[in-house]
Amino acid sequence: MNLRHCGFVFAFAAISLSVLTIASHASADRYACKAVRIVVPYAAGGPSDTGARLVASSMSETLGASVIVENRGGAGGLIGTEQVAQAPADGCTILLGAVGPLVYIPSERKVSYNVQSDFIPLGLIWQSPLLLVVNPKLGIKTVSEFIEYAKAGKDRISVASAGLGTNTHMASELLKREADISLLHVPYKGTGAALPDLLSGQVSATISDVATMANMVRDGRLVGLAVTAHERSPLLPDVPAVSEVGLGGARTENWYGLLVKAGTPPDLVARLKDALQKAVATRSFQDSLAIHGATVRDVGPESFGALIGAETKRWLPIIRENGIKF
Repeated sequence: MNLRHCGFVFAFAAISLSVLTIASHASADRYACKAVRIVVPYAAGGPSDTGARLVASSMSETLGASVIVENRGGAGGLIGTEQVAQAPADGCTILLGAVGPLVYIPSERKVSYNVQSDFIPLGLIWQSPLLLVVNPKLGIKTVSEFIEYAKAGKDRISVASAGLGTNTHMASELLKREADISLLHVPYKGTGAALPDLLSGQVSATISDVATMANMVRDGRLVGLAVTAHERSPLLPDVPAVSEVGLGGARTENWYGLLVKAGTPPDLVARLKDALQKAVATRSFQDSLAIHGATVRDVGPESFGALIGAETKRWLPIIRENGIKF
């Protein structure tokens, strides 16, 4: 073999090795599945759905795989949550976790999953307060008037919720407890289903996400009485927080985070956590949260896990002492 032929062989081998190395890196960077599902256990259009869609596109870029949102509403979030609990632990199905199916419902009834052992938190994506609103026909302008009306006993104030076991339901239960009043709970299949009756006066009030209600308060179709937080919402700076009207214990917030099935390979869990952290840190995501009156204070998986534990400890006695059933 002459030197020229040897040089050709070595060059070909070097090129082949480079191609194999590039292919190996590409294979290593490719995610385990072509499409990742984020299962949202609520109907489309609400804050949970909005939050999931905000992170999906950014996570897709980092993972190198499509990230799609699938709405599986029903039973206060229980149906979609159970679906993920029964899915393979392959990193291809993510749960949009919420306080209802992770805290409220398991505190009152037996469910087919264990929140602590069946899921791994990836991180928070959304935290926002709720807003107590009433129909103008009620003639109520303040929280004190609301409480006086409820205690007068003329009519029980009807309060709409997005369904049994949802945050809007539990916020009204907490308000009843803190203000020592009676309210008539009227569950609907989502906030969207309740709005026509609320706006027409068929039901008198609701406690729902501040971003959902803000425009209707600003244009006078509803009256905002209090934000269920320690501070006022920038979306409605003239509406007091519950802490300002002597009902600090009525604090309630929507929070949503992503979880994956326990048993998912650690390398995939690490990649999902990294993709989520990068998505939440983007300026576009933070700006989108602000538009909806939401924030994310502690985004990490440890903080999310601690929040679930703290909320369970807080709500368990409230649910049991008041005999709340879902």
